[in-house]
Parts: sequence; C-alpha cells; structure tokens
Amino acid sequence: MTDDPAKGHGATGPERGADAGAGAADPTALVDRLASSESIRQLVYRYAVAMDARDLETVAGLFVADVDAGGGAVGRDALRDSFEAMLAAGGMTILNVGNHLIDFDDAGHARGVVYCRAEIESGDEWIVQQILYHDRYERHGGAWQFRARRHLLFYGGDVLRRPNTLPPATGPEYGTGRGTAATAWPTYRAFLDRHPAAGGADRGRPGPGS
Repeated sequence: MTDDPAKGHGATGPERGADAGAGAADPTALVDRLASSESIRQLVYRYAVAMDARDLETVAGLFVADVDAGGGAVGRDALRDSFEAMLAAGGMTILNVGNHLIDFDDAGHARGVVYCRAEIESGDEWIVQQILYHDRYERHGGAWQFRARRHLLFYGGDVLRRPNTLPPATGPEYGTGRGTAATAWPTYRAFLDRHPAAGGADRGRPGPGS
C-alpha cells in the first residue's frame, strides 16, 4: 500500500479526458466499461462494509495477490494482519462512502477518487473523519481488485469539536487533526496562490508527501 496512486490525478481525478468517449464506436467495449464501473463501485462498498463487520479475510481478498502491505511485507495475509493490528485497539466503526470518481487507463487498469465519512468509537470520544482515498484498481481473472489505496484526511476529530479548530494531523493521516487531502490537488494549491485570503487553515500548507 505504499504505492502513490494519487500521481497523475488532477482536480477531478486522473488526467481528465483519459477515457473520454471510451467505447463510443464499440458497443461491446461500452458495455464492458459500464459493467466495470459498477464492479469497481461495488468493490469500494464491499471494503467499507467488510471493514465495519471486521471481516478482514474479505477485506484482504479485495486486493491483488501481491499487494504491498507496507513495511516491506507483501501479500493478502500480511495485509490482513496489518488491519487486525490497526483495528484491535479501537471500537466500532461506521464507513459511509460518498463521491466516487473512476477513470480508466485501459480495459484492465483504473484509478479512482473516493470520499468517505468515518465514525470511530475511541474511548470516551466519538471520532468523525472525512477521508479522501486515492485508489488504483486492476482486473484479474475478470474481477476488479484494489492494487493500492492511499488514505488522505480532510480532518478527523471528536464529534463535539469544530473541524476548523483542529491542529494539523500527524502522519500517517489515520488519526485526528486537520489533514492535507485538499492540498493534494495541484489545482487547489494553485487556487490558494491566486487568492491569498482563501484557504483558511490550509494556507501555506504543503501537499501530502511534500
């Protein structure tokens, strides 16, 4: 999961127009593209539901067999174990998927941007996170799977606290604080450069990985 699937994403996802008109002259290709889009959406929904259900075998099975699990580990077993360790210290979670933009590189590779609101039980606090995933998808044996998911944070904090009062989040952006999801977009950073009064607490903040 250490790949950077965000590379090449513009304001609305991967290079805009990369798959424009796909299948326009080929009805079979068009049907395949529509079916693939729906399969990828279901992949993302299944990840959210399986995570909340702590069905980590299913979660790991949604990724390619040679997934980068971080820390030099590779494979679904290692990925499952990393999720097990991450989730063991917390309470229940509720993941609610929102906007999902999908762009295709070809018939077997795609990239996506996914918004997700997470509610997380954490001791006496109830944490709300607004997450932005940058995804890479691959098709193997006719089934779409995750190659990588990059988790970025707009913000995370107790439900009783206003997001604009949060301090900067520390990496990796899985916790609380104000994240750098917005400044991951070059267009957002350029907008702030053109409008010095805009951006609030994001003013002057580098993008993730900068």
